[in-house]
Amino acid sequence: MPTVVSRPSTTARTGSSSTAATAPVADGDAVTSSADLVRVAARLGIEADRLAEVCPADARELSKALFVRLRAAEEGSAEYSYVRGTLIELNMALVKFAANRFTPRKEPIEDIVQVGTIGLIKAVNRFDPSFEVEFSTFALPTIRGEIKRFFRDTGWMVHVPRRLQELRLTLAKTSDAMEQLLDRVPAPAELAAELDLTEDEVREGLIASQAQSASSLDAPALGADGADGGDPLADRVAQEEGAYELRLCLETLKPAIAALPERDRTILSLRFGAELTQGEIGRRLGISQMHVSRLLNRILAGLRAELLADA
Repeated sequence: MPTVVSRPSTTARTGSSSTAATAPVADGDAVTSSADLVRVAARLGIEADRLAEVCPADARELSKALFVRLRAAEEGSAEYSYVRGTLIELNMALVKFAANRFTPRKEPIEDIVQVGTIGLIKAVNRFDPSFEVEFSTFALPTIRGEIKRFFRDTGWMVHVPRRLQELRLTLAKTSDAMEQLLDRVPAPAELAAELDLTEDEVREGLIASQAQSASSLDAPALGADGADGGDPLADRVAQEEGAYELRLCLETLKPAIAALPERDRTILSLRFGAELTQGEIGRRLGISQMHVSRLLNRILAGLRAELLADA
């Protein structure tokens, strides 16, 4: 895409800004190439070279002229696409300005700029010179809103309700202000009194704030002095789950038990489900206790073989 640079500072501006803003593009002029853009810039007293180097004042004047041309062009035409793309490139400084407010975030600045560019594109699509406001005034809220929406939707490792996200921001601001006054971190009860909330609501907001970011369990845990504690956090918080192996065995045996004959499944159910003795099972099924014992041994041996085979 062609680019434009501001004229040297020694070059005098000809005519008033209002005249330049309204008379750079004549009726019937089409802006579909770099030569056309150079012609428009020349009428404004701007030398064509690189858009990225246009000073803010020249960018505003050239944008006014191009927005007039954009609204006159047919949407979808070559001229419309060219002018629209030039306007986006010409006003990228607005995106970078808005993105700099969010640099303390953990997201890369390149991602923030990319999201902000979406907001700039939306602003270019919606802006009309008849609004009688500067494009920067119109575009910046849209760009910032797009960036904030990005953080709201993707910036939390665990999704929490919007209410708690807003409560977290309120608690953070209030806590910082009270810490300056008290020279210590305020207690939940003090925050609750200051914000006219219950202590449970404050604690809920403080817990929700922990969901915004997460650390790897394999990362070294921090010691009391903030230095690496050595052992991974997983080694400190992990617990042996005693029922895990049992549950795994039960899940593995399910298809093997389902494949047993009905009488074998009944014997297993009576013995290990109803916890009947072998004698009680025999009387219920009309067989001897010894026969029940042999059947149980055979059934369990088969299941054991199935279990060991899967292992």
